[in-house]
Amino acid sequence: MDMHNTTVVVTGAAGNLGRAVAAAFAAQGANLVLIDLRRESLEQSYGTETPQRLFAPANLLEQDQVHAAVQAAVAGFGRMDVLCNLAGGFRMGEAVHATLDSTWDFLMDLNARTLLHMARAVVPHMLKHGGGKIVNVGAASAQRGVAQMGAYCASKSGVIRLTEAMAAELREQNINVNCVLPTIIDTPENRAAMPDADPARWVAPQDLANVIVFLASDAARAVHGAAVPVAGLS
Repeated sequence: MDMHNTTVVVTGAAGNLGRAVAAAFAAQGANLVLIDLRRESLEQSYGTETPQRLFAPANLLEQDQVHAAVQAAVAGFGRMDVLCNLAGGFRMGEAVHATLDSTWDFLMDLNARTLLHMARAVVPHMLKHGGGKIVNVGAASAQRGVAQMGAYCASKSGVIRLTEAMAAELREQNINVNCVLPTIIDTPENRAAMPDADPARWVAPQDLANVIVFLASDAARAVHGAAVPVAGLS
């Protein structure tokens, strides 16, 4: 999967999964556009910018900032071939009948609206340049409702439905859109939150990154609208 001369945009790039995904694409020779909320977080994670690595800090809930980040990517590398929508998050919530507007808005914004904002900014460039690959991150729990996780499950289910809709809309224009559905990812934060669990059964960020790289490669050119479970041993 040689990706020299390929430009990959990664949101949530300063996070655990973002760093793993960036490293996996860099190992294949890709140019990277790394998006996170603060430049300081990107610098802490990656050091300095390089000719193959561009920082594009942006608040993904602000469409103007998203467009500015995408314009920086185009100015730096001329095009965008792959978009990895990794930005998102988890929060336990209330029972559905007691769900607060703040809980609903927080999770829908974080997991679905960020994806929508990136799609608005990136897809027109992919159409102009003849195609591309988009990989979104859903969650295994998006497949069915879980108590006290209704808003989260709904937001990640929205990622799947948006993925399917985009795939149906864009496949004829040579744009592949797919998503991955991880279970618990092995991160320091999850280990601290669940000290009695066995992290060996979780999904290593590097393993999830490898699946994302595959879906972004020409090897997956026949895959459209898939929601790929990545479950580790859980």
